[in-house]
Amino acid sequence: MSKSHVESSGNRVMSIDAYRGFVMLAMASSGFGFSALAKPENLKKLADSGSSPFPDWLLKSLAYQFDHVAWAGCGFWDLIQPSFMFLVGVALPFSYSRRESEGQSAAVRFRHVLWRSFVLVALGVFLSSNGSKQTNFTFMNVLSQIGLGYPLLYLFRERSLRTQFAAAAVILVGYWGWFANYTIPTSQLEDVTAEIVERHPNLVKDKTPPEQEWTQFSGFGSHWNKHVNAASDVDRKLLNIFPSEKEPFRGQKFWVNDGGYQTLNFIPSLATMLLGLMAGTVLRSGVSDGEKVKWLLTAGAVCFGVSMALDTSIWPVAIPNCDWHLAPIVKRIWTPGWAVFSSGWTFWMLAAFYWVIDVRQWRLWSWPLVVVGMNSIAMYVMAQLIKSWMGGTLKTHLATLDAIFGWERGITYTLFGDSSFATPLGHAARLFGLWLVCVWLYRRKIFVRV
Repeated sequence: MSKSHVESSGNRVMSIDAYRGFVMLAMASSGFGFSALAKPENLKKLADSGSSPFPDWLLKSLAYQFDHVAWAGCGFWDLIQPSFMFLVGVALPFSYSRRESEGQSAAVRFRHVLWRSFVLVALGVFLSSNGSKQTNFTFMNVLSQIGLGYPLLYLFRERSLRTQFAAAAVILVGYWGWFANYTIPTSQLEDVTAEIVERHPNLVKDKTPPEQEWTQFSGFGSHWNKHVNAASDVDRKLLNIFPSEKEPFRGQKFWVNDGGYQTLNFIPSLATMLLGLMAGTVLRSGVSDGEKVKWLLTAGAVCFGVSMALDTSIWPVAIPNCDWHLAPIVKRIWTPGWAVFSSGWTFWMLAAFYWVIDVRQWRLWSWPLVVVGMNSIAMYVMAQLIKSWMGGTLKTHLATLDAIFGWERGITYTLFGDSSFATPLGHAARLFGLWLVCVWLYRRKIFVRV
């Protein structure tokens, strides 16, 4: 039985920072542009040039993994947000135990929780409004989603694993039951149909029925279809309270979110954070490292088993006479099935990072991730606000360097031109620039906190 590397005093667990840094770097990469490269017109252009760096099958596979799935299912890119939210729960016991050890009272700590929640929601709205003519009151941004659920998460910080699990189960089962018993009113469906046709006039041109927007599942699973689910009904009431860019203090102008994302996603995603809180509680406990890794792996396996038993759409291979969707796995509306399935991956990824970094003590390789993980909010905001500026700045100065050395097709062409490698390399260059900012902050011990 090995000695635990997590002391009860709440010392940092480097694997948490490394995992968070990995997630933030993945987010800031914009998927290296693989989804854009895999579009039919770009595939044809690459084929005509005869210099594609990737075979079509590989590029399509990368595009799938580095983009969100259309509705049901899961790719690597879909695991970024649940990982970030899961890690909020993992880190919470360490963060507030430190504050407690510094002498902060319970009232002061809870006031900080409420302030953090407000700032996260406001920051999410601010980032969602970037480029708009006025404030865009939407709450689907991951920071807003965390902020909306954070105070409730904190209330379970010192509860037992059994209580934390029971809370997550009640949330997921209750949310599932609400969706399962909802049917969109006929009059509302007519208005939604009109809105879809107005937004996508090509549907009329191509004689495509607008119903294709909400027919992902049939039968019982249709309760979790796009635009016609219970949470979408709430947004049609909630978001019309706020002024919009189209018509300030509008009447009924919000009908659908194009991606299908809903404000109430924060409720089932609170269960994701609670499962992370359970993991953090275990990591901070006094059991051996081996037992901690075993617990994380077992928890992940249970999540996979339960979620895949309830929805066959996630199975890697279709099996005859096995086609049911009792709890569909859909990230965009954070279904209970998705909350459980994605947590299977987050438990396993945390187990891998923890075993390698904190148990085996193989830490040197993780430093590039840790410097980002310790400034995750800074990286997130930079990725949202200055990534394009970073690309423009790099083009300007690298073009000057190319001119000095007389390189006609030099660095600028390689990273940002029309070469076959330009799209992924250009995104990698922007990502490297953002990473250097995190290194600069880390070396000067500047850590952006909320």
